[in-house]
Amino acid sequence: MDHFINIYSNHADQYHEMIAVEDVDGSLLPALENVTGLTGKHVLDLGSGTGRIPLLIHERATQVVGLELHWDMLSEQSEQCKARNGDWGLTQGDMRFLPFRNGSFDFVTAGWAIGHFTGWYSEDWQTQVRLVLEEMQRVAAPGGALIILETLTTGSLTPKPPSPGLAAYYTWLENEWGFTRQEIPTDYLFPNLEEAARYAEFFFGSDLADQVRANNWVRLPEWTGVWGKVLP
Repeated sequence: MDHFINIYSNHADQYHEMIAVEDVDGSLLPALENVTGLTGKHVLDLGSGTGRIPLLIHERATQVVGLELHWDMLSEQSEQCKARNGDWGLTQGDMRFLPFRNGSFDFVTAGWAIGHFTGWYSEDWQTQVRLVLEEMQRVAAPGGALIILETLTTGSLTPKPPSPGLAAYYTWLENEWGFTRQEIPTDYLFPNLEEAARYAEFFFGSDLADQVRANNWVRLPEWTGVWGKVLP
């Protein structure tokens, strides 16, 4: 089983513990609102995981719906929603085939999800990603916004695509689909070095864990790309 699919299918609780200490400087919300305001909006979050984006925006948006393929992630998000006294919708599904009507949402997000297709479908990633983008556009209302968040490397002091496949995908988003990129720091701040190394190995692998120990990185540097597009 693919490393990430295994985590998303079987270790959602540990995954959420890790992302709970991400974005220590609070860069994500301003970056989203730099594309378009959230207040009063109806938002669909694709590949919603354990709720990273819904937890961030639910108090501002009028409606939030999270769609996630992996049941373990969706179950963890449900627990996080209850813990925050949240009230947003959750549905299990594939982001390439959305069960929503045309023009249902003002704001459609996909955080750290679509980029996996460049690895899972390395020979056919453009076809697979195109399905997602077309669905995002279909369910967005006229004048609505699309936002895609992806990694620009964890464990680097400067932002950069972590693989040639992701670099090609990011360029394609900008040149073929008209998305505009923001680059923001989303560092993790762990309580101690042991925790930093443990979570680095859990999600990113032993090489990053070794780098964390060598650099004494309790604060683990990370960069995120935020690609936005406002529809006519």
